[in-house]
Order: sequence, then structure tokens, then C-alpha cells
Amino acid sequence: MSKFLKLTASLALLGGTAHAESLGLGREALPEEVAAWNLDVRPDGAGLPAGSGDALTGEEIFADKCASCHGDFAEGLGNWPKLAGGKGTLDRDDPVKTVGSYWPYLSTTWDYVNRSMPYGNAQSLEPDEVYAIVAYILYSNYLVDDDFVLSNETFTEVEMPNVDGFFVDDRADTEYVEWTGEPCMESCKDSVEVTMRAMVLDVTPNSDKETGGEDSVAAEEAAASEDVPANDAAEEQTTALDPELVSAGEKVFRKCKACHQIGDGAKNRVGPILTGIVGHPAGQVEDFRYSKPLTSMADEGLVWDEASLKAFLADPRGFMKGTKMSFAGLRKDEDLDAIVAYLASFPE
Repeated sequence: MSKFLKLTASLALLGGTAHAESLGLGREALPEEVAAWNLDVRPDGAGLPAGSGDALTGEEIFADKCASCHGDFAEGLGNWPKLAGGKGTLDRDDPVKTVGSYWPYLSTTWDYVNRSMPYGNAQSLEPDEVYAIVAYILYSNYLVDDDFVLSNETFTEVEMPNVDGFFVDDRADTEYVEWTGEPCMESCKDSVEVTMRAMVLDVTPNSDKETGGEDSVAAEEAAASEDVPANDAAEEQTTALDPELVSAGEKVFRKCKACHQIGDGAKNRVGPILTGIVGHPAGQVEDFRYSKPLTSMADEGLVWDEASLKAFLADPRGFMKGTKMSFAGLRKDEDLDAIVAYLASFPE
């Protein structure tokens, strides 16, 4: 078959039934074949399958199927995309575009996860799993509570923060006229100069994910010292701890275990060990390379007492500008009380 006939046949297949019949090729697609390809979901929820999932269930699924690229807290690993964070950054020169800060419609998130994820095993997720993962992404962006159940019925209850941040492309009416006509070929401007340069050059994800060091994306700031002896206040606090509060803190600490270890046999991971952290100076763990912001605050006398730990864990980036710790923070006061009690139960 000549190249022309091959092209004609290809165009006929793409052109629909009428063209196919005229060439005696193909047949009309069956309803189930159309349904297999018709996966799109609209902003109003049209196209969603029946199903539901909550953030806590989604956290487990996300850890198993998504965290290897996007991090345990949807913070992104290496150059793989961040899915959480970036609030209030869209007016900056270097905006952080995530599901929570940038995407205008929840349907985009659901459709993309359902259609294209997990990487390398697309369309392997059941609808309930997709709902749960999307609920966890929303929770990671502080858009829903952990007990919110996302379903085809509650889908439209979620309004994305940047829903009004986009507008219809009207360049055909407002700008195209400036681009038509005879093009200028010489002396088109009085002078030509470079006005800005690319800020980010490492935009391709690495196949081997890097961990550790100052450029690590995981938690590293809440540091403890093996060399500084526990003070009396820390010892007294340990003896007075509420067992139920410590138990609750152990559950909260599951959010930290991907990066930190604590207790007997703990070792530095992406973040430093946290044994003996409460009541001790920051940045004292041996053989761990801290970030410059942490080192600077440590030099200024930062001590990880109860107040500073709660302030840091509630808003890491607000407490320590430029921190490399990617955890978004704990929103509930009871979680902060519990995690500090748990940390305090491991004195040196």
C-alpha cells in the first residue's frame, strides 16, 4: 500500500463511521467499547462512578501506591510533583502549583488519578481507591477534615481555592490581530537584551531518588542531641506524662515515621533521630547534616521545649523560614499535645 493510501486509511479510521464505510473499513464501536474509553469526569461531577473513600483510608493507599514519587505527605520527592502546599504563593515569582493552591476543579484531580495513576500501572485503581486517594490529597491541603467521605454524592461539596483563578482564553479577539500581517524581519526593536533567566533547571525526575543531606525534602529540623544530658525539667515531665496522651501521640507519630526514628536503636534517616528531643537544644544530633535555617536558629539558642515544638509542628515553614522539612503541619491542638507527650516519653 502506498503512503498516500495508508494515510487515507488512517484518516478514515479517525474520521468516523461514514469515512470507514466509504472505504469498507472498520465498524461502528460497540457501547461497551465506547464506555471503556469514556473516562472523563466533568467539574459538575458528570462521569463519576459510584463509590466513596475517606482521607484515613486514602492515607494508607497513598502510602502504598503513591508515596514513592509524591512523598508520604503529598509533598513530592526530588523532582516528582508536589500535590500539597503552595497556599498563597501564586502571586510570587516562583509559585508552588499544587492541587490545593492551583488546580481549579476537583474533577481534574479525580480524572487524572483515575486515568493515569499509579505511574507504570495506570487504571489499576478501583473507584473507591480513587475517592480515598483524592480525599487524602484534599486533607493534605487542609481542604477537608480527616473524617470527610468523598463520594460521587459529596463531590460537588468541595470547592477548590483557585476556582476563580482562571479565565477564558480571549486572545483570538484581543491579541491575534497584532500577530497578523507582514512579519518584521529586521530592525524590529531598538535593542534586544536578556530580561530574565530560568530559575529551575533540574526539571526532569530522577530515576534514583536521593535521600539525606541538606537538599532532602523530608523532615530534618526537629533534632535531638545525644551529647547534651537531659535536664531536670525534661525528666520531671516524663514521669508526669498521661499514658493515654502518649498512646494517642504514638498514632500521630505515624506521620513522622517515614523520616524519623525514636527510642532504642534509632538511627538517622532522612531526618535525625528524635530520642531526647524535648527540652534540649536544636541541631545537636551527631552525624546529621542540618539545613542552614535550622543551624542558624540553633546558633541563636533555639531549644525544643514544648512551646517551640508545638509552634514548629503546627506550621514548620512559618516557624522556620526556608526549612527543608516538607511536612505541612498538624492542625489539631490535641494532636500537638499528643505528639509532644509521645516525644517526651523518650528521654535520653
